[in-house]
Amino acid sequence: MPRVRPAAHHRRRCSSGDAIYRVAVLNSEIDGETCEGIFPLLALQTDAASNQCRELIGSLASPTPGTDFPTNRELPSPAPKTNAVFHSSGVAKHARLILLGLAAGACMLLPRADCAISRMPCVARARAEGVRQHSAVTLPSIPAGVPLAKPKPAHQVGLPLDATREAIPSDNPQTSEKVALGQKLFFDGRLSADGTVACATCHEPARAFTDGRSTSVGINGRVGQRNAPTILNALYNKTQFWDGRVKTLEEQATLPIVNPVEMGQPSLEAAVAQLAAIREYQQAFRRVFGRPPNGPDLLRAIASYERTQMSFNAPFDRFIAGDEGAIDDAAKRGWEIFNAGGRCYKCHALSEDQRDTTYFTDNKFHNVGVTRHDVVALARQAARLIESRDTSAIDRAVLQTELSALGRFLISKKQADMAAFKTPGLRNVMVTAPYFHDGSHATLWDVMDHYNKGGRPQDPYLDEDIEPLALIESEIDDVVAFLASLTSSEYREQALSELAHQRALSRTTRPQRDTARAFGPRPLRKTPHS
Repeated sequence: MPRVRPAAHHRRRCSSGDAIYRVAVLNSEIDGETCEGIFPLLALQTDAASNQCRELIGSLASPTPGTDFPTNRELPSPAPKTNAVFHSSGVAKHARLILLGLAAGACMLLPRADCAISRMPCVARARAEGVRQHSAVTLPSIPAGVPLAKPKPAHQVGLPLDATREAIPSDNPQTSEKVALGQKLFFDGRLSADGTVACATCHEPARAFTDGRSTSVGINGRVGQRNAPTILNALYNKTQFWDGRVKTLEEQATLPIVNPVEMGQPSLEAAVAQLAAIREYQQAFRRVFGRPPNGPDLLRAIASYERTQMSFNAPFDRFIAGDEGAIDDAAKRGWEIFNAGGRCYKCHALSEDQRDTTYFTDNKFHNVGVTRHDVVALARQAARLIESRDTSAIDRAVLQTELSALGRFLISKKQADMAAFKTPGLRNVMVTAPYFHDGSHATLWDVMDHYNKGGRPQDPYLDEDIEPLALIESEIDDVVAFLASLTSSEYREQALSELAHQRALSRTTRPQRDTARAFGPRPLRKTPHS
C-alpha cells in the first residue's frame, strides 16, 4: 500500500472546456470501509472531460510513495472514450482523500451529484464524518491584480472631497509609495498561515471588492459566518465590520490576519516574520517607513491602500449634478419610492428629514429581521464572552460560531442591539450580491420582498421601523432600477450583466415573497418578555 502524506489542499486543472476540477485533501478518517483502491472509478461511459477526471483519480490512487501530491499540474490531453476502471493495490483504512469535482456537466462530488463515486460507501461515510461542509465549498483563490485594483482618482462626480481629506488620519498620511506597498500586501497570500489567502481573496476588485459568496472562505476551506463587505468607500465608515467592532481601517486589517477561519496566523508578529524574510519587503518597508517590517506599519500600509478605493461617478451622481438624462424614468421613480413608501430612508439616509445623495447609510445598527436564530438563548451563551471585551475572542466567535447572529449586541451589550447589524452603504450594490450580513438573499428583488413583507415580526428585537410596505411589483422594479443607478462607471458592464441575471431570476424564483403579509395589516409584535 503506498504511503500518502496529504497536504492541506491542492488544485489541478482539467483542460476540457472551461471546467475546473479541484482536489481537496481533507482531514477525514474513513474508518472500517474497504474500497478497491482509494478512489476506484466505476465503469462510466464518459466524454473527454470526465475521462480527464478518471486520469486524475488514477494518479491519486497510485501516488509516488512518501511524497505529497504536486500542485497545479496540468493533466495530459484527453484520451479516447473508454470504460476503463482504475484500481490500486491495497486498502486505506485511514485514507485522507476526498475529491471535490467542481465542474459543469462532468462527474461532480457534491451532495446532490448522481455519479458512481458519490454513491461509494467510503465517500458517503467520509461525508457523514465531517467532510460534508468542505465538499460543498469551492476553495478560495487569490485574484491577480487588475486595473480595477488601482487607486481611484479624487476627481469623481459625487465624491465628497472634504470628507475624503478628513478620512485620512494624521498619524498615517497618504504617500504614493505607502499605497503601493499596501496594494502589494493586499494581494499577497504570504500574509496567511499557509500562503493561500490574501485580503483580495475575500475582496476581489473585479467583484467590487467582495467575493460573491454568501459567507467567506478562508484557509483550508474554512467557512465563516459573515458575508464579506466591500472595501469601496470604507474610508468613510464610522465603524468597520458588520457589527462595528473596530473603528479604523488599521484595526480592521489586523483581525482577519489572526482569525483561524480567515488567514489563520497565530499572531500578527508571525505574519510579519514571514514577510521580513523577503528582501523585497525589507527594502520596501525601509523605503516607506525608514525601518524593518513590523506589525503597525504593515497595517498602516494596507489601510492606506484601502483609503484609495473611493467609488462614485455613478449615473445617479450625474443626475444629482444636473444631468436629467443620466438615469431613466424607472430609476427616478425608484428614488422617490426610496424616500417615501419604500421607507428605505429610515436607515439609508443621515436623517429622516434630509435625503442622502452621498453615503446612503445612517452609520447605525438595526435588526431588520434576517436572523433566524433564537437570539435570547445565544445571548445567554455569550454572556462570559461579552463580559471579557476581548476583541480578538469576539472576532473568532463571530466567524466561527452561531454567536455571529447576535450582531452588535456582542459589542455593545445593549438589548436594543440584539441581532442588529450595520446599515451598509448602497453604492455598487448591484454588483455585490448576495446580500445582508449572512449573504442569505441572492437578488435585490429578494431584499425588496423581505422588506415588503415586514421582515420577521416574530423577532422580539425587530427594529420598530420595519413594517409591511404594500409595494406592488412595478414599484419594486423601480427601486431596483434606482439601486442599479448607484453603480460606478468602472463597474457598468458587470452591473448590466448582473441586473439582467437578477431580473431573470426574479421572474421565476422569489423565495422571500409573501404577498399576504406585504398587503396585510401590521402584525402584532412580540416583545422580549412576551
